[in-house]
Amino acid sequence: MLTHPLSRLVWLALIGTGLLWSFLGAYDPTIWLMEVFPILVVVPLLLATRRRFPLTPLVYSLIAIHAWVLMVGGHYTYARVPLGFWLQDAFDLGRNHYDRIGHLAQGFIPAMVAREILLRRTPLRPGGWLFFLVMCVCLAISACYELIEWGAAVALGQGADEFLATQGDPFDTQSDMLMALIGSVAAQALLSGLHDRQLRNKLSGQPHAAHDQERDAR
Repeated sequence: MLTHPLSRLVWLALIGTGLLWSFLGAYDPTIWLMEVFPILVVVPLLLATRRRFPLTPLVYSLIAIHAWVLMVGGHYTYARVPLGFWLQDAFDLGRNHYDRIGHLAQGFIPAMVAREILLRRTPLRPGGWLFFLVMCVCLAISACYELIEWGAAVALGQGADEFLATQGDPFDTQSDMLMALIGSVAAQALLSGLHDRQLRNKLSGQPHAAHDQERDAR
């Protein structure tokens, strides 16, 4: 996807437009930077590796969706996203649950990224062990993010409230990690078939994928 100029331009325009919108009128510029920082790291990394290790269109598309989830949260802060207020009113919830959507995505999208890397760079094959290890990777990512939130709380004190978006929930950390776990399971259950087809198409047409094909032949 990113190896084709037009596709790369559309992908970058989608994320770049989102970043600009997200920044303009952001509720708190510091919180905005903290929320979108992963995008500022991942996008250059993906561009730098687009020829050496191009990902499937599915994974690139999911990454763009995740970027928008982060950008919306950065623009409003997670506790103030209008979609979360709509869900709160529609389902008579006690808080704005947009952050739950964010943590669901934190499991859903990284699950497919981890799955692709593990399938292409390790002897793992589709099956139970792959499913389990992808879940473990997503839980590890979620745990690291919670540690970052803890560090922000220590460093910023009460000023970290907007970044943490706990909204008075004493079990916010556990709920966030549970959502990431659910996301990782859902992604693999729903998208593994499509992902496998795209991987086969990609690897069959790329000379540098000999390692993957040789592994599959064993």
